[in-house]
Amino acid sequence: MVIPMETIGKLMIGAGAVLTIVGVGVRLFAKQLSWLGNLPGDIKIQRPGFSLYIPLTTMLVLNLGISFIMRLIRRIPKAYLAPSP
Repeated sequence: MVIPMETIGKLMIGAGAVLTIVGVGVRLFAKQLSWLGNLPGDIKIQRPGFSLYIPLTTMLVLNLGISFIMRLIRRIPKAYLAPSP
């Protein structure tokens, strides 16, 4: 199966637009999202000259949120997404 370059280009532009919107949103709501990364279950080890941070709980919460959004998007009927002639 060969995907046309035009389709790949559109996908890349769409992905870039989504990333830009998410980046602006994170920038605008930084104070309200300060809890993200400081959840119980996130591992933080700090020693002189060494720092380790593993955001286990944060990754789990983000994964659940993104999965929920993707399920909602998949339920949108194709008729709404198809361009009208």
